[in-house]
Amino acid sequence: MLSTPAPRWRKPAAKCWRWSRHFDGRGLLPAGHSGRIVRQMREVIFDTETTGLDPKTGDRMVEIGCVEMIGRVETGRTFHAYFNPERDMPVEAERVHGLSAAFLATKPRFAEVADELLEFLGDAPLVAHNAGFDFGFLNNELERIGRAAIDMERMVDTVALARKKHPGAKNSLDALCTRYGIDRSHRVKHGALLDAELLAQVYVELTGGRQIGLGLAEAESLTVVETATIAAAPAAGRVARPPRPHAASPEELERHREFVAGIENAIWAR
Repeated sequence: MLSTPAPRWRKPAAKCWRWSRHFDGRGLLPAGHSGRIVRQMREVIFDTETTGLDPKTGDRMVEIGCVEMIGRVETGRTFHAYFNPERDMPVEAERVHGLSAAFLATKPRFAEVADELLEFLGDAPLVAHNAGFDFGFLNNELERIGRAAIDMERMVDTVALARKKHPGAKNSLDALCTRYGIDRSHRVKHGALLDAELLAQVYVELTGGRQIGLGLAEAESLTVVETATIAAAPAAGRVARPPRPHAASPEELERHREFVAGIENAIWAR
C-alpha cells in the first residue's frame, strides 16, 4: 500500500540548520552567522509523474517532487505532492510509477496546491531531466487554472547537459547514475521526489563534480567569508624573541668537512 503524505516542505533537522532570513529571495544563511555574503545561486531540481506523454491530448500531472539546492548543494528542503487527475490511469503509465486511479482519487486537485508549489519554486532556475516534458505538464496544469505559465528561460535540461558532456553515450537517469556511481538500488519504480533527489546528484556531476560542495564552485555559487584578525606586531609590553640562527657555525662546517673526507669511495670523488 503506497503512503499518502500531504504536500509539504521538508526542512533540515533543527540541530543542523536554523534558517533565519532570505537574501534577494535566493540565498539563505544559518541563523547567527557573522560571515560576509558574496552571492549564492538557488536552484530547484524537479521531476513529475503523469498519466501519459502529451498534455495536449488530455494527459495530466499526478505527482511532483522538488529538491532545493543552493550553490549546487542540497539544503534538505523539498516539496512533494500527489494530485487527483480527475480521470483514469492508463495501465501503461501505472506500470511505470505505480500510482493507481484509486490511490490518486483521495489526493488534492492541482489547484488546491498550486500556491504552495509556486512559493517553493520562487524565481529559481528549474532543473529537470528531459525538461521540456516536465515543463509542458507543469505549465499545462497552471494554464488549466488560469495561472501564468513558467518562463521557459528558467529551464535547465540535464539531458542536453549530458549529451554535451558525454556525446554518443546513454543519457537516461539510470545510465547517468551508473556512470557517476550514484546508488539507485532503492528505485524500484519511478517516483517524482526520489527521481529529483537522484537527479540533484547527477546534476552536480554534470556541472563540475562533488568538489563544488567543498567550496570550489564557480563565481555564481555562495562564498561565506569568515572574518579573521591577524596580529601584525607583538602585544604591547611583550619582549620580541630574537630570531634563531639557522646558518652553520665555523665549527659545524669543519666537522662536516671531516666527516665527508672520511667517506670511502664517495661518488662525488670519482
